[in-house]
Amino acid sequence: MRRHQLIACCFLLGALGMPSFAQQESLLIGPGDLIQVDVMDTPEMEQQVRVADDGTVPLAYVGSIHVAGQTPATAANVIQRALMEKKVMRTPEVTVRVQEYATQDVSVLGQVRTPGTYAITTPQTILKILSLAGGLTDMADRNVTVKRHQSPEQLRYYVSNNSEQALSGVVMVYPGDTVLVPKAPLVYVMGDVTRPGGYAINTNDARLSVLQAIAMAGSANKTSVLSHVRLIRTTGQGEVELPVHLDAIQKGKQPDIALKPDDIVYVPFSWMKNVAMSSSSIAATTAGAAVYAVH
Repeated sequence: MRRHQLIACCFLLGALGMPSFAQQESLLIGPGDLIQVDVMDTPEMEQQVRVADDGTVPLAYVGSIHVAGQTPATAANVIQRALMEKKVMRTPEVTVRVQEYATQDVSVLGQVRTPGTYAITTPQTILKILSLAGGLTDMADRNVTVKRHQSPEQLRYYVSNNSEQALSGVVMVYPGDTVLVPKAPLVYVMGDVTRPGGYAINTNDARLSVLQAIAMAGSANKTSVLSHVRLIRTTGQGEVELPVHLDAIQKGKQPDIALKPDDIVYVPFSWMKNVAMSSSSIAATTAGAAVYAVH
């Protein structure tokens, strides 16, 4: 009786469109998968079979049924029709669940410590998959993409530093999927600062301001000219120079400025020739700049 109640609950939840079921239904059955077939109120017809290489499963009462390339719900409908066509049952209610996926490699690419392929047989959380690959590097963008196997579907997951946010809405990764962790965008702080170079925008909110970037660079040196700081930004029309009155921003007299990827903040030296450096000359110096991660 308990099994019948459980199956009934599965039907009810499916009808209500629960998110976890909806996610599973987008996945297709493949060769080597182990599936569970249940017929409501008929426990003797419960079957657990593995999909053959030709995509079929041998089922009692109906023979071989092709299920590969179908969702569990579609496969259940096919089996249900076969039971009725062979006059085994008049109005069967069939459910199909994938108990175990065939061993397939999950590819983890990009900014993880040990990129490569990892064999799994059951769905795993994105956090578990990232841990198998050694976790994110310091240069990783926290916007991770999961590409479904044999499907154009792509899912996005944000790896938050906040534990509650990271554990809520976790994406499941299935055998055969591909996980891509891109490189975080960079901004550059050049000139008279303690540690000039490029800085990855991988803060938890994926934002970085002029004050934050200069702080990451160890702050401006005493010999710098804070009133002549420049922001060099590349647009569709080329390089644009924006004046930054850093002394006024530090005193709260002007608002801080949000940076965009590839922005260059130049803090000039007190020498006149450096105050007058062209934006193209400053941009050229970023090519050999050291790159640091923002923590």
